[in-house]
Amino acid sequence: MDIVDQTQERIERLALCEQRFGRARPKPEAPQATGYCLFCGDPLADMRRWCSALCRDEWEHLDALLRRRGV
Repeated sequence: MDIVDQTQERIERLALCEQRFGRARPKPEAPQATGYCLFCGDPLADMRRWCSALCRDEWEHLDALLRRRGV
């Protein structure tokens, strides 16, 4: 069995699991813009959620960590 066959088999198993049980991990709801950076709190002129890609990445990392810990 080559890699293509293995990949196809895995795709089919995942599809079957989704049919039986629904999506295993629902996508988390996106946070709403507040006019302030959701990570550092700096005010934003427009309705963005983060002031920079660095703040966005740090917020996503912290959010994933808190979700894993059940907080």
